[in-house]
Amino acid sequence: MSSVDKQLENLKAEITTELPRDISVSDVKYEGPELVVYTRDPKKFAKNGDLIRKLASKLRKRITVRPDPDVLSDPREAEPQIMDVIPEEAGVTDLDFHADTGEVVIEASKPGMVIGRHGSTLRQITQEVGWTPEVVRTPPIESSTVSNVRNFLKQEREDRRRILERTGRQIHRESLSNDEWVRITTLGCCREVGRASFILSTPDTRILIDCGDKPGSDDVPYLQVPEALGSGANSLDAVVLTHAHLDHSALIPLLFKYGYDGPIYTTEPTRDLMGLLTLDYLDVASKEGRAPPYESEMVREAIKHTIPLEFGDVTDIAPDVKLTFHNAGHILGSAVSHFHIGDGLYNVAFSGDIHYKDTRLFNGAVNDFPRVETLVLESTYGGRNDYQTDQADSEERLLEVIKETYNKGGKIVIPAFAVGRSQEIMLVLEEAMRSGKIPEMPVHLDGMIWEATAIHTTYPEYLRDDLRDRIFHDDENPFLAEQFNHIDGGEEERQDVADGDQCIIISTSGMVTGGPIMSWLRHIGPDPKSRLVFVGYQAQGTLGRRIQTGWDEIPVSDPNDVGRSSTLQLKMDVETVDGFSGHADREGLENFVKTMNPRPEKVLCVHGDERSVQDLSSALYHNYNMRTFAPKNLETFRFK
Repeated sequence: MSSVDKQLENLKAEITTELPRDISVSDVKYEGPELVVYTRDPKKFAKNGDLIRKLASKLRKRITVRPDPDVLSDPREAEPQIMDVIPEEAGVTDLDFHADTGEVVIEASKPGMVIGRHGSTLRQITQEVGWTPEVVRTPPIESSTVSNVRNFLKQEREDRRRILERTGRQIHRESLSNDEWVRITTLGCCREVGRASFILSTPDTRILIDCGDKPGSDDVPYLQVPEALGSGANSLDAVVLTHAHLDHSALIPLLFKYGYDGPIYTTEPTRDLMGLLTLDYLDVASKEGRAPPYESEMVREAIKHTIPLEFGDVTDIAPDVKLTFHNAGHILGSAVSHFHIGDGLYNVAFSGDIHYKDTRLFNGAVNDFPRVETLVLESTYGGRNDYQTDQADSEERLLEVIKETYNKGGKIVIPAFAVGRSQEIMLVLEEAMRSGKIPEMPVHLDGMIWEATAIHTTYPEYLRDDLRDRIFHDDENPFLAEQFNHIDGGEEERQDVADGDQCIIISTSGMVTGGPIMSWLRHIGPDPKSRLVFVGYQAQGTLGRRIQTGWDEIPVSDPNDVGRSSTLQLKMDVETVDGFSGHADREGLENFVKTMNPRPEKVLCVHGDERSVQDLSSALYHNYNMRTFAPKNLETFRFK
């Protein structure tokens, strides 16, 4: 018998001892980080709401209770009973029964009403029918991504359970080494922006944090080194994804092409956005005549292997590593990733990309932890003079630019990331038009912006408190304002918009590296009355940075002939409005560290150009008396 089987047998015996005599335990399994307890008495379990909490506290494990498949009632009988328990106002749109696990997935417009106070309605459902309810939100805006991901995971349930069981056994295996050390190896994004990737390793465990591309470059993370995939992709125990932007997520599916078969830990919205953005990444590569690095099948594999975690949940991901996600305030689902290593041996936090202050979309980044000895900190705006305009001032300036351009008879074109900046700008425009600060006009959303917005409304619990409350009420959902128009008719519709009345166009890609923004430059770029407005970071080497610094002749490809390109004379004005970035500026980064509880002993400044990381590293050292580093790629740091 393996050590894990012995462990499960002991746990079953301990759980049986703790439970009342009339509640049986038929099986105990690990599924990912959770301990799943199967019982023939699910209704009795549900009657005692404290039982699971007490067990979880005693065993120090996340516990899920499921009915033994033998005792399940017929779904045709269970469905009306469930509907009787759930308030009608919850807006149930679907019930999906899964006999293999005894779960019923309930999709509803208002999931909170299905859950009930402290889970009371969920317990009542189990008491009535024995099935274990799982609740998901019906998207207020229809999302093909959310629908496709849910349907795909439903089809792959059996395979996914095998993955989770295998992962669970890996997590709970015995430690093989008596050594104690912690190392971080940098595989990308050091003294540069993009291709974020790190290895966190101990004698027993190897974890990859992020695996992104580099905007405007073909450079990829150094995955071939021995610490990463050099000794085989399955030498990795886990992958942790901080957020879905491509400079952090683009090459996650590539790992499965190389043979990785383990878990990806991220938040639920990041999982969905990763699917959306990586599939688009492949589509753009194909349209531009470049060989994509992997097939779409690998994106599906990545989604199938994802284990979503919620903010604040402490989760075992290896025998000697616990992971906790905290809000990073950067984009939907973005997470500061805190690793607790060993039995109190060491603690490392990876900031990912952060925004320290509250924005219209998100609460500011969390920097309060039980313990942190080392912080790996993004430094995108870490330079000495990288102070962004206050957001309120930035919004005023944007509205001035729009009014000026409108009065001249021109159109406003805003290149923006589909995820994050676009929704932030949408909220500014919706409020400005509603309050009469700018004239009402159509706001055309091109690229993936509408789909990304639909995903935002599916997960309002990840948004800023007051915005979340507005989205819960359909009549106040700002993303449903009538000014917003989804461009889905391709070139013909774009030409009609270009020939039509004054309007605002928000389009991907945010750094002008391809996508529909190139079409808008072709259509509107030659118009001196119109204006191109940058609201987000333009990385070195991108066309956006070149235009921002004065280029007025730009290469554009022929939409009817991918291989053919010409030069376009850009006559529209170019404006940069700072303050909308999803990244903290220099002050925000310093404040994140200054107010961090506890303050770390060491800080690795990464994800910024050479000047930015060195400036920030020097300032943190001098101002807060901590050891700081501005590492290069392929450096390894030992911390214990």
